[in-house]
This record gives sequence, structure tokens and C-alpha cells, in this order.
Amino acid sequence: MLLAPSILAADLADMKTAAEQCRQGGADFIHVDVMDGHFVPNLTIGVPVVQALAACSEVPLEVHLMVSNPERLLEEYLDAGARWLSVHWEAATHLDRLVGQIQKGGAAAGVALNPATPVEVLQDILPRLDFVLLMSVNPGFAGQAFLPYTLDKARRLRSAIERRQLDVTIAMDGGIGIDNIRQVVASGVEMCVAGSAIFASEDPVATMQELKRRAESELV
Repeated sequence: MLLAPSILAADLADMKTAAEQCRQGGADFIHVDVMDGHFVPNLTIGVPVVQALAACSEVPLEVHLMVSNPERLLEEYLDAGARWLSVHWEAATHLDRLVGQIQKGGAAAGVALNPATPVEVLQDILPRLDFVLLMSVNPGFAGQAFLPYTLDKARRLRSAIERRQLDVTIAMDGGIGIDNIRQVVASGVEMCVAGSAIFASEDPVATMQELKRRAESELV
């Protein structure tokens, strides 16, 4: 199971410390939420911050573009250091072209889906993807409650991937923590994004280690 702590929930004035905590906690990626205040009702970090984070982090960056017109920003975030990069199905007019651009830029290409968007919309593009990011909260704000019906989406997507013998990773983002990570992994999710559960805890490093332990115990 891959763990990707969401840096948005950390102290943004000290991302270097957060990046080091991710390394110590055994994180596989650092999840970076880029919001434009248009596609979602919030405005977060941009290209210079991603560049700075990439420069100080030993953990690779998984960048989630929650933006309108993602084609305008794609190359900049690839150049900034994104190793995995996802765009929203709901925001992409020419999704196939964007996926090809991401992969040509040397990153793993993903498509993110809002909670109410069915996984079946990916039927035709699925063989081209490296990963799918299922939102388990409505995107835009940290600290929201997990939406249980997204587990069924993960199960349906896992079934489609296995039936077609594809190599596509399922990631899930939003409301994941100590109490429900086993449930999430049991639904077929292979990468868990967690923010507040980690960085609002007393010991982020220990919390990451416990999340990994609980998730991997589900796989035994």
C-alpha cells in the first residue's frame, strides 16, 4: 500500500519539516493539492512552491491539479518536479491529449474523479492511465468527513481493472485516517492520501507508520 500525506494539511510555513516527517514516516509520495479558486472554491499553492518542495524533499511529489483548463499549467508543474500528476475528468476537455502530455513529460498520468462522478466514464481512457484518483470528499477543503459510497466506486473500478488485466493504480483522497484505512484498502485502493489525520496528530511520523501498518495488515 502506498501512502501519500497531503502537504496542504501541514504547516505551510515549514514545508521542509513536513517533507522530512514524510520521509521518516515511510511515505511513498507527498500529495500536493493545487487549487485555482475556480474549479474548486479555494486557492492554494502554485508552481514556485512546488519547485521549492521538490528541491527539499527526498519523497517524490504526486501533484493533483484541481484547476480549470489544466492544459495551461501542465508543463509548468511537470517542470516543477511532479512525478505523478493528475487532472480532473470534470475539467478536461481533451483528456486523451493531456494524458499523453503528462506521460511524454516523464510523469505517471492520472485522472481524478469527484465523488458523484461514476468510474464508468473512464471506460475508454482507462487502458492509457497509470492511476485513477478517487475523491472521497468534495474537493476544495481539508478536514471533511469521508463519503462511504466512494468505497463502492473503488470496488467497481478494481473489478474493471482486473477484468481487463490492466496495470492501473487506484488512489483515494479525502477523510482517510486510522479508523477507516483498512476499509479503504479492502475496497481495492492501493494508494491512500491522508492529510488532517497525519498533520493534525500529535506525532505525524508515528501516525504515518501506523496508517501503513494498518493498511498492510489488511493485505495479509
